[in-house]
Amino acid sequence: MINRVLIRIKVVQLLYSYLLTNGEFKMRTPQADASAAKTFAYRAYRYMLFNIMRLSGGGGLPQLHVPSEISLNKYLKANKVSKIMLADSDLRGAVARDEEYPAQVSDSLILDIYNEIVNSAAYRSYVHTRNKDLGTDVKFWSTILTTVMSRNQAFKAMLRNLEGYSLRGEEEALEMAVASIDELAMNSMSLINARRQLRESLDKAYLLYNALLQLPVEITRLEEMRIDNARNKYLATSEDLNPNLRFVDNKLVAMLASSEEMADYFKENPFSWADDTAMLSSMLEAIKNTEEYAQYMQAESTSLKDDCEFWRTMFRKVILPGDDLAEVMESKSVYWNDDLDIIGTFVTKTIRRIADKQEGEPLLLPQYKDEEDAAFGNDLFMLCVDNYDLYRSYIDTYLDQRTWESDRLAFMDVVIMIATLAEIINYPAIPIAVSINEYIEIAHYYSTPRSGQFINGLLYVIIEHLKQEGKITK
Repeated sequence: MINRVLIRIKVVQLLYSYLLTNGEFKMRTPQADASAAKTFAYRAYRYMLFNIMRLSGGGGLPQLHVPSEISLNKYLKANKVSKIMLADSDLRGAVARDEEYPAQVSDSLILDIYNEIVNSAAYRSYVHTRNKDLGTDVKFWSTILTTVMSRNQAFKAMLRNLEGYSLRGEEEALEMAVASIDELAMNSMSLINARRQLRESLDKAYLLYNALLQLPVEITRLEEMRIDNARNKYLATSEDLNPNLRFVDNKLVAMLASSEEMADYFKENPFSWADDTAMLSSMLEAIKNTEEYAQYMQAESTSLKDDCEFWRTMFRKVILPGDDLAEVMESKSVYWNDDLDIIGTFVTKTIRRIADKQEGEPLLLPQYKDEEDAAFGNDLFMLCVDNYDLYRSYIDTYLDQRTWESDRLAFMDVVIMIATLAEIINYPAIPIAVSINEYIEIAHYYSTPRSGQFINGLLYVIIEHLKQEGKITK
């Protein structure tokens, strides 16, 4: 039921939120009237951060010269902490402005720290950790700061020679450095939360599918109650005593009401429209005021196909476009308003399918077509996260700098292109045109009016270059 169109939308939504909040590093800066002790603490703090970036490969900053021995260490270079730190403009600016750091922290000093790191228990444990995430990388550098760098005798001696040195200032510098690094650990949880939210949003989409299919049952029950109350009036009319039961005897509604599939699903996923009688009443009145209702009630007889077609029409004409449902859904799930259009199409397709249902066929569509579709969302999301820097480099490399500036790109456009590249590069069975067209549609809905054309043009250039390099073979 949940197809890849909806999965792509969910991935883009969650990826956008995740990337906006993930890996934010903010360098602490001293106040203008800071004391000499505070000024020293901030200086030592900066040097500790500079050392981490230098020990991780320098990030391309010429001021952070990296000895060749360190530059060959694949484990430290792959650590995500330094890359995230380099994204902070204040930290990059501090590196560029600090003319004294290279003289104070010599290559021999940084190599001394490096040798202690690679011989430490923390390093050995880190190297043997298979699935390293941001939390793992943060924990490593937090441990190295407290057990290796801050205890390195050469580094401590260098700090003691700085103006304004105090033991308390040295301790405060370490506390600030550890705190700055540990703050990134919160973002390691954001990845876990993002993946959980992706799964929950897809589960909620299937709940919406089942809940919408319950609406004809609940609306019909409300009409049955009205008919029963009319029959029991003190002065019941002939019409009250002999009502037209075509609506309440609808065969589709009977099938949905007696469905064991639906009953089992709601046992595992409790849901009810019981508190929404005002909405149900409004829908019932709107349905009864349509021409289709009048024609349906006046027909000589109806088949299952006729009964299904009536409710398909009611969904398209009354239920889905109505304001009542949208207002109620906001209170039930944060995901549902965005999902209503596409889930509504699955509901109407299901009703049409029931009209031609063969004996033994399930009444409802499964949540996913197969295991590949079930894994598609999480796998695509992680491909985007793990390869973000690489795919972003493709965007920046092939962007026409005469017309567009990389830093001024709409971030949603970047996210959509990252997801498109992840799919095109890693899913050879999906045609390139299909991937591009699907994500351009998402851009039309979620980004700027010009985004679709811009994304299409830039992706065409990137894909052609990747084909020439053999990175895309389809």
